[in-house]
Amino acid sequence: MHSSVAGPSALGDFDHIIVGAGAAGCVLANRLSADPAVRVLLLEAGGERAPFWVPVPLGVYKTIGDPRVDWRFKTDPEPGLDQRQIPVPRGLGLGGSTLLYGMVYIRGQASDYDRWRDLGNPGWGWSDVLPLFKRSEDFHAGANGDHGAGGEWRVEDIGSRWEILDRFREGAQTLGIPAVDDVNSGDNHGLGYFHVTQRSGRRVSSRSAFLDPVRHRANLVVLADSLARRLLLEGRRVVGVEFWRGGVLHSARARIEVALSCGAIGSPQLLQASGIGPAELLQRYGVPVLHALPGVGENLQDHLQTRMMVRVQHAPTMNRRASSALGRLSIGLEYLLLRRGPLAAGAPKMCGFVRSDPQQATPNVQYHLIPMSTASFGAAVHPFPAVTVSICNLRPTSRGSVRLRSADTRQAPSILGNFLSTAEDQRVAVDAMRLTRRIWGAEPLARHAPVEFEPGGALQSDDELLAHARRTAITVFHPVGSCRMGSDEQAVVDARLRVRGLTGLRVADASVMPTIPSGNTAAAVIMIGEKAADMMAEDRRHAG
Repeated sequence: MHSSVAGPSALGDFDHIIVGAGAAGCVLANRLSADPAVRVLLLEAGGERAPFWVPVPLGVYKTIGDPRVDWRFKTDPEPGLDQRQIPVPRGLGLGGSTLLYGMVYIRGQASDYDRWRDLGNPGWGWSDVLPLFKRSEDFHAGANGDHGAGGEWRVEDIGSRWEILDRFREGAQTLGIPAVDDVNSGDNHGLGYFHVTQRSGRRVSSRSAFLDPVRHRANLVVLADSLARRLLLEGRRVVGVEFWRGGVLHSARARIEVALSCGAIGSPQLLQASGIGPAELLQRYGVPVLHALPGVGENLQDHLQTRMMVRVQHAPTMNRRASSALGRLSIGLEYLLLRRGPLAAGAPKMCGFVRSDPQQATPNVQYHLIPMSTASFGAAVHPFPAVTVSICNLRPTSRGSVRLRSADTRQAPSILGNFLSTAEDQRVAVDAMRLTRRIWGAEPLARHAPVEFEPGGALQSDDELLAHARRTAITVFHPVGSCRMGSDEQAVVDARLRVRGLTGLRVADASVMPTIPSGNTAAAVIMIGEKAADMMAEDRRHAG
């Protein structure tokens, strides 16, 4: 017998149930509950309380891997990466992955969204989505043609400048790569300092921006520590959610609709555990096939990054202060007393969008430039001044998957990125490293005497550089696409984010992206939350 505290005898029925309080889920909760006549339930698997390091921008090195706020997923052994298992950090708690993300505000290129539209998704072109980006934005310099002001999602200048990064940008200019002030124009070609989703030196998460200000609404119920077990179906209609809370199984019913916002890992896993997905996979794990949908969990994409590290002279980097106990103490005090210094901004400072070769129609590689170096993520800094250039392929052609390992959603699914599985991705990885070397060798950087120590100048051939990528690359933590929208048989949702072949169910998160945007993904997921809320409100009005 299943006990129920979320049915009519306790919380009652809801108009909308949102599963997952991440970037899109918090937006949905805010927008849908703005109508006092609509009753909304928001379920989140993680807890209410965030650890100390969450609001601290550079605290990302402490929060990623912390089981209180990170699911700590890993891929299966990756054939293209020397059988290594690659970390897949995903946020756990109110705010989801915005508790962990690097806070950089990047939308991607206009052509990304026009491509979504052209793949059979009307309403998703750049001209359609730009107003949604601007709606929730509070840009530090005020509204203009590219930016909005007054929204919940604060976007500030990163607030620090670094001589060595400025010289790198000048070196790029000698190769025809422009210096830019705004990397969110829709074109995005060039190098410029990041804009960040922070307010006065503190992280802005989807929880702090969209959820906390409306928690008082009587028609919004938020339940943390509530892990969805399965969706409840009556025929082809989804009518509710079954979930664990406090070790007890509960259920809640939705009069109108359930929206999944569990992300590119969680949403396909929950669909599959509910009997919605590839029939053969479900049968393998004893899950009754309630709705065969072969694309659920397929089409997984992520940005794979290869790091290059260069030792420099005559320019300060973060290594100098962070490599001594006294320096670390001064960094901590500067942040606690003044809300500034290295802790007040994420590690990447400058962004670059470049072409790995001249034949690329638009920039296909992103740089995250960090005036710091470590042997691995979260390790101690090197005791000499150095810069890390993270290089990622913006439009990978490799595709992976998310698949059940068990019918129990408390068990992590099988995740395979299938990275570097195509010749195109391998070529871009090598070409991008060669381009980066050309920038470091440009005249504006000569006085800093750059010396590459990872992968190191001894590696010169294409095979050697590709082997370095296979041996060391990890992702930039941008998994998308595993419940992609479209109109073909492999699509999971249609252009209005409704799960194909069912009623009462939508997906609104990074999993619906047909192709990965050309940049960091948090802003795009906020936009998806805005668009989903609009469509759900429109459908509710028409039904009424």
